[in-house]
Amino acid sequence: MSVGADQAQAATYNSGLQHNVQISQVDGGDKTNPLWTSEIDGPDFGAALKQSLANANLLGDGSAPYSLRANLLRVDQPFIGLNFEVTSEVEYTLIESRNSNVLWREIIRTPFTAGVGDSVIGVKRLRLANEGSARANITALLKRMSELNIEAKQVSLKK
Repeated sequence: MSVGADQAQAATYNSGLQHNVQISQVDGGDKTNPLWTSEIDGPDFGAALKQSLANANLLGDGSAPYSLRANLLRVDQPFIGLNFEVTSEVEYTLIESRNSNVLWREIIRTPFTAGVGDSVIGVKRLRLANEGSARANITALLKRMSELNIEAKQVSLKK
């Protein structure tokens, strides 16, 4: 589910964010039931998010000045079909660690489709669609973070 280093480093991030973001909380998601359907598990999503931030050179240590919260609000999945489009919706909140001020909050919603060409086995196709949607969501987060302009006590989008 994580975004690879090549893709994560393709964007330019504000120097104030580089190696200065920690993940403080990841909520939501459902554990996969092997007898039912594939899901996006909160801890797995959190691990992918952490790896993606590391790949983008944004991840800092526990004393990083910024913390990121992710809340996996919903994952829309088809029940049956040839092409499985999964859409994940995640609320991200960037916070100043020292005073808990919210600097930026956004809900990102991303679809991803896995078709029969990806796998003829439905359960695997759904898993691939879940993973693709989560990866697309993290990719969109990284893009938005590359647009952030961190100044002293102020966050704005780059123009």
